Amino acid sequence: MMTTSSSLRVLVILPFYGGSLPIGRYCVSALRSMGHLAEPFEAPDFFDGYNALETLRVGMDRLEYLQNSYLQLVSTAVLAKVETFEPDLVLALAQAPLSRQALKRLRRDRVPTVMWFVEDYSVFTYWRGFAPLYDYFAIIQKQPFEQELEKIGVTKHLYLPLAAQPDFHQPVPLTPAEQRIYGSDISFLGAGYPNRRLAFRELLGYDFKIWGNEWDGESALQGVVQRDGARISPQECVKIFNATKINLNLHSSIKKDTLVGDGDFVNPRTFELACCGGFQLVDRRSLLPELFAEDEMATFGSMEELFRKIDHFLAHPQERERFAKRARDRVLRDHTYAVRMQTLIDYIAADRADWPARRDDAAGWATRLDEDLRSELKGLLERLQLPLSSSFKDIVWAIRQQQGRLSRVETAILFLDEWKKQYGGEE
Repeated sequence: MMTTSSSLRVLVILPFYGGSLPIGRYCVSALRSMGHLAEPFEAPDFFDGYNALETLRVGMDRLEYLQNSYLQLVSTAVLAKVETFEPDLVLALAQAPLSRQALKRLRRDRVPTVMWFVEDYSVFTYWRGFAPLYDYFAIIQKQPFEQELEKIGVTKHLYLPLAAQPDFHQPVPLTPAEQRIYGSDISFLGAGYPNRRLAFRELLGYDFKIWGNEWDGESALQGVVQRDGARISPQECVKIFNATKINLNLHSSIKKDTLVGDGDFVNPRTFELACCGGFQLVDRRSLLPELFAEDEMATFGSMEELFRKIDHFLAHPQERERFAKRARDRVLRDHTYAVRMQTLIDYIAADRADWPARRDDAAGWATRLDEDLRSELKGLLERLQLPLSSSFKDIVWAIRQQQGRLSRVETAILFLDEWKKQYGGEE
């Protein structure tokens, strides 16, 4: 466990868009549930401006220059957020808009940084230029990625598989109308990678629905792709998982000649489906056995085996339910984002004896408040979802993020903060 009981201040840098965006939001939610003060840097708010550059009708060299300049601006905004928030840790998700210059500045200022690289290292190779600039590098694969990181001098790396967020990924009741819309014997939710396009042509004889985007040009599957390949919201994903008898989970591959691959990492869909209580058939992955037991996760290694198991599990609903229950129990025990964040915190705490920097907690500075205000303080901390170990700065920060009329104790705390700024009082 973590070597300190202090509440951490964590700034989570979200990407503009993409698969790691919801993962970043789950990290924020998990950290807050653990009693930490987590703040997201909302990079998606800047994405429209980035896209607008393409409407200028300028040459490619000028467009590239403008895009790089825009990314530098967003990175500078991150640094401004760091100066204001004063985090104990900056957690960046894959594709986060942090430039090399910004990362060098954070290292110079001794602000610990970590990237959670939730992508396939062999496909997305930009890690080579950025991994050495982070203090810690969390990955969803093991060898040979670990060895490749060592080769470029990155020694502080840790295996951190993906997870689910139980307060979001959960069984949900569906209305009859929702069951008709989202339900089917078999469904797949995800992008139209080459191996999936070919494999799914063989499933057209079943009650089969495909949800997700990037299925353009696949005329053979046009009849089963839902909503013309529109993006599906995370809330609807949960409904699809709950409404489907067999959720097909085929990992992506850019190789057309290998429909069912032999990859290593386990995608987020595996954990999210299980946490929702949905039954799934997932292709075998080399890292899957250490995450789920054979009686927790039904797998397949070929299209022939997939057909056999589809027919078997469609005919045996009680067996589907047993698999789904065991998988959900395993996720709730071992594979939540709170578990992952604690693993990350423990790793950093073991590496840095003086981390995080000491802050006076509420029990110390609260003695300046009168008795009635002290009795109100506990209720305020509960409402702000902050532990009693929160520092004065943490509570001031949380209050300033709220809207509406200030309570008596909030007014007193902000007054103390202004007094300290004016007269240099100690926390």
